[in-house]
Amino acid sequence: MTIWLRGVTWEHERGRDSILAATAVWERDHPDVRIHWRARSLQEFADAPLARLAAEADLLVIDHPHVPLAARDRLLAPLDGVGLDAQLTELAAQSVGCSHDSYAFEGHQYGVAVDAAAQVSVSRPDLLPEPPRDWDDVLALAADGRVLWPAKPIDAFSSLVSVAHAHTGPVDAVSGRFLTADAIRTAMGVLHELASRVPAACLDWNPIQLAEELAVSGRYTYCPLAFGYSNYARDGYRAHRLAYADAPAGPEGFGGALLGGAGLAVSAAGAHLDQARQFAVWACSAPVQTGPYFDAGGQPANSAAWDDPRLDAVTHGFFRSTRATLEQAWVRPRVPGYIAFQDVAAPWVADALRGRIDDAELVRRLDEAARRLLVG
Repeated sequence: MTIWLRGVTWEHERGRDSILAATAVWERDHPDVRIHWRARSLQEFADAPLARLAAEADLLVIDHPHVPLAARDRLLAPLDGVGLDAQLTELAAQSVGCSHDSYAFEGHQYGVAVDAAAQVSVSRPDLLPEPPRDWDDVLALAADGRVLWPAKPIDAFSSLVSVAHAHTGPVDAVSGRFLTADAIRTAMGVLHELASRVPAACLDWNPIQLAEELAVSGRYTYCPLAFGYSNYARDGYRAHRLAYADAPAGPEGFGGALLGGAGLAVSAAGAHLDQARQFAVWACSAPVQTGPYFDAGGQPANSAAWDDPRLDAVTHGFFRSTRATLEQAWVRPRVPGYIAFQDVAAPWVADALRGRIDDAELVRRLDEAARRLLVG
């Protein structure tokens, strides 16, 4: 009897083709299991209610901030305690930064990191051989009209976090607090300057739109913060290759750039939990991540892939050049109310950049929302 699993991932070669390639290998070795994948948009990846997706699919490619709420509402099946603990221990040891741990909550593992990313910098190496390394140089280059920056609400919010940590140091997430008022004001000062020096259209862009424009433009040469896409660092992917590097340094270095990436999780409502769990853990293993997953355009989370000279050569140093940022990236607060907080906070950051509210009002709103939603 054939077992059919339903999977949902996100609509980009990095999220779609990679998992399809891995699935083809799995199905070859497990002829009694078939997995049908559908892809959702990048916006849905961040915003779609997990309860609906968990009711529709057995395997879910998810964003890690959804895990605490999903665990509270029992939407995801724990991967630990079901005979896979040795594999999970190995994956934890092979994690790039906190990628693996970001899918754990209250003693259980609710997903495994299949994709690793953080906010890093990106440039056109043919036009800018030596990109900026710190924020002073970034703003100077932006003053010359050569910088782009994806700053639609969720990305503006992400940049606020990354810039705050680079300028004021890491802020420990405690109950009822997001960032300190000083950290928010300092970061917004930098972001206001940056927003005034990039095209107004940037305030509506996401990292994919940024990469697409940078890859074809002859004018723009650099972006200081965008979630990395190793696809664009490969020869022939677009008209011009992009080069990724660590996030720009501030007075506190570049530690604390926002952690992104994606994880594979299993719906608690699925009829074939064992098969779904086995596939998820297998897809994140070193042989898969360094082989079919990467070769089809994936951006692995397993450190074996990030350490592999072949993969680094194919991407012209993407993994080597962004690794330090990934290892020091900041994980968003691990509370069930975080997604609701992010949903209300991101548009406020965008409003502040557009001059619709001032920074004092932004601080007030963020503080109030944190007290209400960021509680354990």
